[in-house]
Amino acid sequence: MRRVAGCLIVAALVGALSAALAGALSGSAAGAPSGSAGGADPGTWALPAGNLAGTRAAAGSTLSASNVGRLRVSWRFTPTGPPERYGFFSSTPLIDGDTVYVEDLLSNVFALDRETGGVRWARRFDAINDGPNGLAIGAGRIYGATDSDAFALSASTGKVLWDRHLTSASQQFVDVAPVYWKGLVFLSTVGFAPLGRGVIYALDARTGAVRWRFATIEHPWPHPWEAGGGGIWYPVSIDAQGRLYAGISNPTPWGGSPALPNGAAFPGPVRYTDSLVVLDARTGRLLWYDQVTPHDVRDYDFEATPILATIRGAPFVFGAGKGGLVIAWNRSKRRRVWSTPVGLHRNDLGPLPLRRVTVCPGLFGGVETPMAYADGRLFVPDVDLCGWGSAIASQSVLSIDPARGRGRLVALDAATGRTLWDARLPSPDFGCAAVSNDVVFTSTYAGTLYALATATGRILWSARLPAGVNGCPAVAGDMVIVGAGVPQHPRDRPALVAYRLG
Repeated sequence: MRRVAGCLIVAALVGALSAALAGALSGSAAGAPSGSAGGADPGTWALPAGNLAGTRAAAGSTLSASNVGRLRVSWRFTPTGPPERYGFFSSTPLIDGDTVYVEDLLSNVFALDRETGGVRWARRFDAINDGPNGLAIGAGRIYGATDSDAFALSASTGKVLWDRHLTSASQQFVDVAPVYWKGLVFLSTVGFAPLGRGVIYALDARTGAVRWRFATIEHPWPHPWEAGGGGIWYPVSIDAQGRLYAGISNPTPWGGSPALPNGAAFPGPVRYTDSLVVLDARTGRLLWYDQVTPHDVRDYDFEATPILATIRGAPFVFGAGKGGLVIAWNRSKRRRVWSTPVGLHRNDLGPLPLRRVTVCPGLFGGVETPMAYADGRLFVPDVDLCGWGSAIASQSVLSIDPARGRGRLVALDAATGRTLWDARLPSPDFGCAAVSNDVVFTSTYAGTLYALATATGRILWSARLPAGVNGCPAVAGDMVIVGAGVPQHPRDRPALVAYRLG
């Protein structure tokens, strides 16, 4: 269902480690950043995907293949106290002016000095959020959410400007980073069984009032006490015409039961699960959609932030998800252009048999985290980790050890979907992708940050992080910042780590 890579994979790993973790995080402190808070400075990363097009490409960054080998640790921000049940960080940090903003998995927000990592202010909510969560900057404000409420903070002081409750019996959780656009803030609830029906919201950025909502489950569940699903858990993208693009979560339960085999709790295609959905960003009106998996019995969310680009004069949108499938659409013609599988695939199509079979990608496999795009290339993080499936049973996520998986970063020709290179990594790539000039960054669950050549996939530089990674890097100017928030060993010291050219 929701981001299993973020919310469930490390439950067995962090409980015994909390006493060993210490650091320098302080409470709400005086002080104000002097940054532009959402301005157009190329040294910024002010939205969770870097920009409204979702490309995760750093405009104006000076990092390149010629100098990336000179990256050195500039500072570390280490939280105090025990981790949330799934670690400390799974969000993308924001970089704006001389300030870095980050949200932890207790929904607490910190404004850090970009030069030193020192705390400028902290706003504590202490509300467990399994992630991915995160922030957006707009109009001098920081927008984010706890597990139940959206909020706006003053970027200069951390003061709460508004708080909007969103969850209910049918909308049980908020775990997506918001997106700011023209006075609106977009985010979503997700739905679980029983009753769950995820909803996309547009809130007034000034007041938090609901401007519109879009139900991602079109009709009531035929078995409401058994089924749930929908919503988004990675941010939306918005094009120049004000069209909003979202990747929607799966229905549940995956697998089935003897009474309701092969997803019979949600018979037929469940619109708009596992779909690319396109809305009018001003009104929430549905413009078009394409369902990738009409009856999903394998937990194949189509969740990655859609990427918008113009290829050879044609407007494209790219999407991907846990089924390990990357799809390109022509946005004006509203039709698929190509579809390319990445990673391992086995027993991943059609109904499941009564007996258990190996399924690849499994519950923690496929494209778990956002892609990046630059210069006609699409960079796809992928996880090779199989599971099992059955028409009458459901594999528990707690039975899976993510460390047994492997990772890939795959480069595709954005015009054709052809694989350009496929870089194998020794640990699952839960670390997204981010591009700066001719370098693409990603990171792994084992805790290594990599820089690869965009043309060849050759590893140019790598660094061992102080803990595992389950979030995305941000790149701006001569800096890369990533949250190493998943403790896997007693010696680990989770931290937000900033690298800078030495």
